[in-house]
Amino acid sequence: MERMFVLAAGQSWQPLLESAGVLGAMIVIVLVVHTVLYLLFRHLASRTTTDFDDSLVRHFREPSRWTLLFLGVKIVLPLIALPEEIIDAVNHMLSLGLIALIAWAVVKVFSVLEDHIRQRYDVTVRDNLRARKIHTQLRVLKRIAIIIVCIVALSTALMTFDQIRQLGTTILASAGILGIVIGMAAQKTIGTFIAGIQIALTQPIRIDDVVIVENEWGRIEEITLTYVVVKIWDQRRLIVPITYFIDQPFQNWTRVSADLLGTIYLYLDYTIPLEEVRKELERLAEASDLWDKKVCGLQVTNATERTIEVRALLSAADASLAWSLRCQVREKLIAFIQKNYPQCLPRYRGELQTGEKRDSASG
Repeated sequence: MERMFVLAAGQSWQPLLESAGVLGAMIVIVLVVHTVLYLLFRHLASRTTTDFDDSLVRHFREPSRWTLLFLGVKIVLPLIALPEEIIDAVNHMLSLGLIALIAWAVVKVFSVLEDHIRQRYDVTVRDNLRARKIHTQLRVLKRIAIIIVCIVALSTALMTFDQIRQLGTTILASAGILGIVIGMAAQKTIGTFIAGIQIALTQPIRIDDVVIVENEWGRIEEITLTYVVVKIWDQRRLIVPITYFIDQPFQNWTRVSADLLGTIYLYLDYTIPLEEVRKELERLAEASDLWDKKVCGLQVTNATERTIEVRALLSAADASLAWSLRCQVREKLIAFIQKNYPQCLPRYRGELQTGEKRDSASG
């Protein structure tokens, strides 16, 4: 009896051990082949002048490894002595895995395309309007494409189950009523999704745009399908729903171009020699690297009973440079007036009267 038990046990465990050995050998072979191919392709990509193949090899390293493993299991599965139920379950799992791998590979294609566009259109250069436009479209459209790919992959995976397929047929029969119910329940979500597509196409905002939102000055740091991140000048982040930029008015200082006029207001006495101040303004502008050499002027914009309002106009390549230029020139203009015309700073005037005049006035 003991001999028969050992023999039966040996006969029952032997197919499993053989199957495990075949699978282990296949996995080792696939990993070795994948490593050799990866090193070969990486070496070939490093010898080219373009970065496109480098990005392709880098992004597809993991998807290709898992694809080879799944295909290897698919090839050796008929050679494994396992019950038919287990073979069918493994085949089903492999089918689900291949669907996920295809979706993963499609997402990686978008990543490779994003790397290529980032290298071709640099947003760090001075004139980056076209680059920011393309980067904004790419980010939003990439997220939309990933959502669509995930939905299609999930739907395809669920349809491999017979119960889900039958349920899908029933749902399609009542798709009209179900569509109305889902549309009403997800009205706000669908509106946000459509707003994201509209932002990508019409582009009222772009990546790195200078905007004023909710009385806050900042730059567009990130655009998603549901919200926009505005990096404020003091390093805070303002999170704004993406529908805000469709429904609410806001200021975009770099919509067409980044150049901007900076204003400097000074309040001076009527006796100030304006021509001398104008010459000093032109000299300060010429000496500054922040000025773009387009606009430089001095104007009297208002006059009150005590002072005159003098406005200096200076242009710069972008909002940050314009702010720095304004602060720099304002400080030096005040120092110039303090040094050369201190009597022309704002002051109060009074009239002194003698004693006789005061008596006569009081009489």
